[in-house]
Amino acid sequence: MTKGVKAQISEFAETPLDGVEQFLSIVEQAIPDTNELGDDDVLIAVKSSSIGWVDLMMTSGQYQHQPPLPYTPGLEYSGVVQWKGKNVTNFNAGDEVLVDGSKTGPRSPGKYQRYGGFASYAVAPKDAIILIPEKLNFDQACNLLGSYETAYYCLITSGQLQAGETVLIHGASGATGMAAVHVAKLVGATVIATGRSDEKLAIVKAQGADHVINTKATDPEEKCSKFRTEVKALTDGKGVDVVYDGVGGAVSEESLRCVKFGARFLIVGWASTPFVAKGKGQRGAPNANRLPTNLILIKGLKVLGSPMVIATQNNPSIRTQRLADIFKWVEEGKITPYVSHTFALADVKEAMRAKWNGEIIGGAAIRP
Repeated sequence: MTKGVKAQISEFAETPLDGVEQFLSIVEQAIPDTNELGDDDVLIAVKSSSIGWVDLMMTSGQYQHQPPLPYTPGLEYSGVVQWKGKNVTNFNAGDEVLVDGSKTGPRSPGKYQRYGGFASYAVAPKDAIILIPEKLNFDQACNLLGSYETAYYCLITSGQLQAGETVLIHGASGATGMAAVHVAKLVGATVIATGRSDEKLAIVKAQGADHVINTKATDPEEKCSKFRTEVKALTDGKGVDVVYDGVGGAVSEESLRCVKFGARFLIVGWASTPFVAKGKGQRGAPNANRLPTNLILIKGLKVLGSPMVIATQNNPSIRTQRLADIFKWVEEGKITPYVSHTFALADVKEAMRAKWNGEIIGGAAIRP
């Protein structure tokens, strides 16, 4: 076999779904010529690549990182080492590895940005390569770092979550939300998890959440339920110590009525209001989320923007303990990424639509 295939985004679209439908295609991929690769490079035959919310937002240029066009999606992937440069001494051909998406792939800086995981082959620098822990398969491995590093940074580094506290985790059936449930339980916190599907929430509960709440509105005039009543009942009227909010919009505002005085409110994302920025890679935020400052004031809230990637770029030292703890928990069998769906690369559009439509629970993977 002399060629493979890869997914490619040719233009930024107005919305992520437009990007998937109009500008995403499968094209032929030549195997990277090892004579043209560097001494620190590793050639990987990709076996599995995670499908993340960021992969979708990038197709419209509405994510903060914009790879040069055309580009191949797939921030995180796993696979088998095919070749290594002469300076690569800690890996061998045939090793099963995962990659660090901050150092290679479309969210990374530099020349490796063009090697996304929705492809038969990819090239990464040696410092982006990590041996897959024995307890994980390819699908689980490519769903590890982004989700669990986000959950760890937000809950532990930013939110200072402590044993005995109660945390309200929104979007708990998503990839980072499920990881947040796992991390919060390892810290020793009580977890109240929310979502909009009883079926999904049953899985979240089986994954460790102490309590689950369906926040889907029953009133067509409302964007979410008045879940403050349930939260207060579960906390003996006290409210929660920490809110982990990757949803935004109406859920954020309702959450302000679910907290103790002095609680920490962690802003992790805004999945319910994805069109904050303009489409087609334009900047500006005409639809920015807003929180009522009067409630923040009288509740004495600490509102903490918790951008894991940006914070780590500003201070790389915060990552050392985070990675050590995550891999220790994996090796001890305390965390395993939950992967509900896998897709062939030929079905990449179906996979991206499933992610957008909320059909996926936890993680998902493309298998080139």
